Amino acid sequence: MLDVRRLRLLRELARRGTIAAVADALAFTPSAVSQQLTVLEREAGVALLERTGRRVSLTPAGHTLVAHADAVLARLEEAESDLADARAGLTGPLRIGAFPSATQAFIPATLTRLAAAHPGLEPRVTELDPARVAAALRAGELDVALVHDYDLVPFPPEPGVHTAPLYREAMFLAAESADPGATLDTWRDAPWIVATAGTRCHTMTIRACEAAGFRPRIRHQVDDFSTVLAFVAAGHGVALVPELSATDPPPGVRLIRLPIARTTTIACRAGADAHPAIAAFAAAVRAEID
Repeated sequence: MLDVRRLRLLRELARRGTIAAVADALAFTPSAVSQQLTVLEREAGVALLERTGRRVSLTPAGHTLVAHADAVLARLEEAESDLADARAGLTGPLRIGAFPSATQAFIPATLTRLAAAHPGLEPRVTELDPARVAAALRAGELDVALVHDYDLVPFPPEPGVHTAPLYREAMFLAAESADPGATLDTWRDAPWIVATAGTRCHTMTIRACEAAGFRPRIRHQVDDFSTVLAFVAAGHGVALVPELSATDPPPGVRLIRLPIARTTTIACRAGADAHPAIAAFAAAVRAEID
């Protein structure tokens, strides 16, 4: 019989690429991960890994088993959801991931609403960039998360992760002064304020400008949109901001709506979307943003 915990290790190796990364994500030592994967190979009766020096890659049989691992782990999530639904009342921790503009705009009120409906729940919020969410969910660091993607930077399908859209919002160009009919190309020579490299917000700005025929001259890298708008108000550059963060801009900041949208999505492990705690959180978010 194949061990589910070892299947999880194999799946993480397929996603993260190295035994060291798997060990770091799941709080194992690299040698312990290697030993468990060796045992899994014996259980499977076929080679799952190819070792070349210090490098390890999955064999075709290993990749096949990862696909089955995704299905097995999803069914276990469904089983846990059914058992949780049979209990009287929701209790215990609910680990929530959220991006910064969500934690500022509506997560506090969402938690208040959730506490009123389910006082036994213990929501625990961690702020993180959407690019890190899938790995955190699969590793069990989060139970549910809010992520966003852009028309120009779609959220890629992630094995083992279930997603459902919540809402779409417009994107705006924020400038100290602007003609309402201006386009992105108007600011091709302006200094730009962008999010830090590696985030979807950073990539979105780069791609939007490139689609307009230029590459932005990056002056500042700031992740918090309220700080970004303060920089714009002080004349330190222009930036792209989502509607969620543009409802009350500082005096002197002009907002121009762009034909670009951002979509906020709720994400959890595959099979866990029916878990009553996750469903309760999703309902509270929807009630708050409607």
